[in-house]
Amino acid sequence: MSNITAAQIRRQVEGFLPKVLKPSRYIGSEWNAIKKDWDKTEVQMVFAFPDVYEVGMSHLGTRILYHLVNSYPEFLCERVFAPWVDMEKEMRDKDIPLYALESFQPLKAFDLIGFTLQYEMSFTNLLNMLDMAGIPMRTDERGPDDPWIIAGGPVAYNPEPLVGFIDFFLIGESEEQLPEVLHLVAEQKKKPVSRIDFLRKVAQVQGVYVPDFYQVSYKPDGRIEKIEADAGVPTLVEKAIVADLDQAFYPTNPVVPYLEIVHDRMMLEVMRGCSRGCRFCQAGIIYRPVRERSQETLLRQTEELVRATGYDEIALTSLSSGDYSCIQPVIHNILEKHGEEGVGVSLPSLRVDSFDVDLAETVQKARKSGLTFAPEAGSQRLRDVINKGVQEKNLLDAAEAAFKKGWSTIKLYFMVGLPTETQEDIDGIVDLAKKVANLGTKLGRRNITVTISTSIFVPKSHTPFQWEPQESGASVELKQRYLREKLRDRRLKYNYHDVKTSYLEAVFAKGDRRLAPLLEWAVKHGCRFDGWGEQFRYEVWMEGFKELGIDPHFYANRALDYDDILPWEHIGSGVTKQFLVEEHHRALQEAKTIDCRYEDCTGCGVCPGRGVQIELKG
Repeated sequence: MSNITAAQIRRQVEGFLPKVLKPSRYIGSEWNAIKKDWDKTEVQMVFAFPDVYEVGMSHLGTRILYHLVNSYPEFLCERVFAPWVDMEKEMRDKDIPLYALESFQPLKAFDLIGFTLQYEMSFTNLLNMLDMAGIPMRTDERGPDDPWIIAGGPVAYNPEPLVGFIDFFLIGESEEQLPEVLHLVAEQKKKPVSRIDFLRKVAQVQGVYVPDFYQVSYKPDGRIEKIEADAGVPTLVEKAIVADLDQAFYPTNPVVPYLEIVHDRMMLEVMRGCSRGCRFCQAGIIYRPVRERSQETLLRQTEELVRATGYDEIALTSLSSGDYSCIQPVIHNILEKHGEEGVGVSLPSLRVDSFDVDLAETVQKARKSGLTFAPEAGSQRLRDVINKGVQEKNLLDAAEAAFKKGWSTIKLYFMVGLPTETQEDIDGIVDLAKKVANLGTKLGRRNITVTISTSIFVPKSHTPFQWEPQESGASVELKQRYLREKLRDRRLKYNYHDVKTSYLEAVFAKGDRRLAPLLEWAVKHGCRFDGWGEQFRYEVWMEGFKELGIDPHFYANRALDYDDILPWEHIGSGVTKQFLVEEHHRALQEAKTIDCRYEDCTGCGVCPGRGVQIELKG
């Protein structure tokens, strides 16, 4: 396996591809894919997404960073995704190492492998991909010829469960940070210094976290006693931020896959950040402050995307696109200019309280697909606890307007297991769902479908709820059973998340570096694709906890104190701990916090602390 060439890999793979599911996941050569001359570049990187091709190719960050790195003549960036189980079996049987899509080069040949961490349940895939590449999983077992293994993305804000596998993490937005790291790698190739000296250099880059330089000690009861940074590295690793989105790199010639992917359309990032302040939402904290792109930039990018891709749908993406201050003129201008060519616009995330039925109708002229709203909680009291500033009236008004304009399918998203939840809040979900369905019936809509989806609250790092425990699985299952019983109505459809998967997600979301041996054990015992129901092996995980003497409840179901040292204490989102404590107090008092875009500063600390500011274009 060690000396196999790209040409040999390609020949062997082409021999058995017809036997696997969706062979085009593994061949590259898509429209707009970039193939560079390996020998004419100084640094070769592979961008690794630890899930299947369709999921990874739908991710905006993948598109941005792939094209960003390739925009430098001296750098090369290729892609790799987690092979599905059938492909993995073929590759392991034939001793074929994991390879990059563009060149079929084995991963081992690259200087750097950059993983994106979007979901805790992909950790096993990451380790399995290293194993398939013939690269030792543990950092201390790798030699000078092995690539640097780095990782970034939202889940890197609690990087601790992966400490021991990842050489260094990129915290925050990588547009400026990653090229800086690659220049250091280029320098290291020309004038090599020891591994530790290189890591010292890289630790000086804004937002780079090198775990080797941070020592953690524990109290007898298992809680963290202290996290100490070595001399010469920051005690708090503060995230990297792109200050001006109009100046930021954005690819308008994305790779167009041959097979249908999850979000098979053009993507236009209208803004970053969200200041609504939902207290369970990690993205709302880590992507602060709000920065918008100007209309001129967006219209120019749309023009280029339409020409370069051939897609007929453009999604306006952000955490809450309805909040973008120029949303109406931008949609109007896109449709005026490209509507004739059959290009439609979609808004993936609509808030009930900023919902505009005329806007939704403009957007969905071509196809009346369903509308999705996320009230998150069944009662006003609980919506105030989580700071979701939505009233029941907002939802019913939005549903009524939609039914009147011809929609008959509405999806409602809720969470169960939120802090302070009572039986009344669960009944509120049933009540709201029935009110929406009854509205449709009253307005004479036929074939109404109201889909109610409930996910399970998972406490996440850097949020006001990071101190909260996850509710026990048995209790959540009772609530799901109750809802299933109460939502029996031909107009209602009920979907819910798997309790066991959410439990494991909570363990890793709040976990520390003592979980690393468990991850390695789980991969060796066949765990991978844990986020996929049919692949998830809960019993194997439970056996692993038992064998290694790790108590999962200690992580998932324990309430933390404000003075506890959290595993991610040395990672900075820009938002102060004091603000999160105050928000947690306000939640327990059922008090709402205003949106700082339109009112006074709420004092989260990100703007003054990082010298950035909210930037609205409307």
